[in-house]
Amino acid sequence: MTKSELIDALARQESTPRATAEVVVTAVFDQVRDALVRGERVEIRGFGSFCAKEYKGYTGRNPRSGAEIVVRPKVLPVFKVGKGLRNRVNGTLGGDDE
Repeated sequence: MTKSELIDALARQESTPRATAEVVVTAVFDQVRDALVRGERVEIRGFGSFCAKEYKGYTGRNPRSGAEIVVRPKVLPVFKVGKGLRNRVNGTLGGDDE
């Protein structure tokens, strides 16, 4: 599902104009992104949590040439699935837990 499809589904489900649904979806994504940029954790009960994880730099190898390369430290967003979503996807009981 793309962002556009999500907007369309929200507009249909809530019988609201597409423009309103677009504002809502964009605002939610913006808030999650901004919280991660600030180093905060975002938890949505029954769905999962997002956090920014720091990775240290290291010396690696180019797989083609074998030459050493320096991989700089970085921060990457990480998603951890919640128990409720995991159970729903797997079709097990307790889909609304957590």
